[in-house]
Amino acid sequence: MPDPRFFDSLGPASLSELARAGAAELADAALGDRQIAHVAPLDAADVEAITFFSDVKRKDAAAATRAGACFVRPEHRDFLPPTCAALITRHPQAAWAAAAARLHAPRRHEPASSAVHADAGLEEGVLLSPSAAIGPGARVGRGTRIGPGAVIGPGVIIGRDCLIGPNAVIGFALIGDRVSISAGAVIGEAGFGAAAGPRGMVDLPQLGRVVIQDNVTIGANSCVDRGAFADTTIGENTKIDNLVHVAHNVRIGRNCVLAAFTGISGSTTVGDGVAFGGKAGVADHLNIGSGASIGAAASVFKDVPKGETWTGFPARPLKRWLRETAWLSRRAGGRVTRGDE
Repeated sequence: MPDPRFFDSLGPASLSELARAGAAELADAALGDRQIAHVAPLDAADVEAITFFSDVKRKDAAAATRAGACFVRPEHRDFLPPTCAALITRHPQAAWAAAAARLHAPRRHEPASSAVHADAGLEEGVLLSPSAAIGPGARVGRGTRIGPGAVIGPGVIIGRDCLIGPNAVIGFALIGDRVSISAGAVIGEAGFGAAAGPRGMVDLPQLGRVVIQDNVTIGANSCVDRGAFADTTIGENTKIDNLVHVAHNVRIGRNCVLAAFTGISGSTTVGDGVAFGGKAGVADHLNIGSGASIGAAASVFKDVPKGETWTGFPARPLKRWLRETAWLSRRAGGRVTRGDE
């Protein structure tokens, strides 16, 4: 379930209430009083959770789910196990989003007489600029410096000897030691997720966290989104340039380098020691193998094997891209330099 340091629980709620909230029909009205405490994905749900099923490719996960209830399209109802109550709707994800809003609420800054909330905890030796704000339940380790205008949200944990730059905003995050987050960076805001509902597009809940390990550097005006349900993670000693976007559920390994304007789409996994040139882009749900290199302005739409160098649009192995570029240049009648052959 969502981390209580960052999300307030508003449950439980009955299936009848959640069906109304999601504009769904409870298949077995006798189950209307069943109580649901939280939302969860199919494969992580327990008997107190409500989930959704909308992709037939995940029918095995649907059949194995332990969820107490599931929003599902009428034609997919039989994929659910008999222990899981079916809530019938043409828009399962949108209905689930409505249930999530009923059961969970992100913690936000509360009005306080001081910029540092009384429930926040700062170890000895924290250097805090007067205009910085620290929310309830936040913890900041010894020797960390927090710049002017920085905002540390409720429940955030920041380790020792970190540097938080001016106007950085950090929420829903667990941060290790010796981490540097530069001016204007935003850590832990909601990732981009939307689904069609009966009245148009609706935002999907982003109920995960950001986990940043020791010795990470994040450049100015970069954004690291919190997970949709799982965590967004950045491994030890990874260095991120200015104006980089890391989307929800992304997992980046240790000792990676991401140059400016790189964008990593949601649920992509990046191994250890991967290097991204400036303006590189990676599509969602991919795997970038350890030791791989992605050239500047490359657009990656396929998994990249371990240790390979890819570039181009769409990205492909470097030697193949060089051969194709040389061939195209010859076909176009242009001159080919020795290095292009």
